[in-house]
Amino acid sequence: MKGDYYRYLAEVAAGETKSEIVLKSQQAYQDAFGISKNEMQPTHPIRLGLALNFSVFFYEILNCPDKACSLAKTAFDEAIAELDTLSEESYKDSTLIMQLLRDNLTLWTSDTQGDEGEPGE
Repeated sequence: MKGDYYRYLAEVAAGETKSEIVLKSQQAYQDAFGISKNEMQPTHPIRLGLALNFSVFFYEILNCPDKACSLAKTAFDEAIAELDTLSEESYKDSTLIMQLLRDNLTLWTSDTQGDEGEPGE
């Protein structure tokens, strides 16, 4: 959540303040993501939600679509590989977040292809 709140601040901040906030957000996401990878299954809703939000941070705040897509795709693929181990109680939450990851990947890859295909704009 710390990364998310800093990301929200980064969306409205400017100048040097924005740079500091972006760094704090990235560090918070990185710390949380490392913990989630060590402590949670790839299908855990919190881990998936963190991957979703961290990938949005890369795409919208850092303007790094390749990194955003890589993170989202890895999280999605790792969760798909362990889908059969998903507990009944977290099935709905996990699959919903997986759908959001896939939706973002679809949108972001079409944006990237559209940008490359339209050099005059």
